[in-house]
Amino acid sequence: MPAYIIGIRRTPVRDENAMSAYQQRTRALQSEIKLIPRVVYGALDPLEGEAPEGVVMMEFEDMEAARKWYADPAYQAAVPFRQQAADYDLFIVDGLNR
Repeated sequence: MPAYIIGIRRTPVRDENAMSAYQQRTRALQSEIKLIPRVVYGALDPLEGEAPEGVVMMEFEDMEAARKWYADPAYQAAVPFRQQAADYDLFIVDGLNR
């Protein structure tokens, strides 16, 4: 069943240079794990509660693939730049069987 890594940016970007470094590193990642970007900071229309600053959602084949992608040393080397740039919540969630 598919799984999704969802990233919710809770604060505005406070360090543009760190965000740029993070983006450069993640775009250069060469992974054998297939991912499909489903949401990348699209327009938000809050229905209940406060809208976050931004949302990212990436689809993976399953939970194992999502965990493996997140644990990849190349991605983990980029994480401190994202954490310096803004505050995020990240989690993996199971999708529905297709």
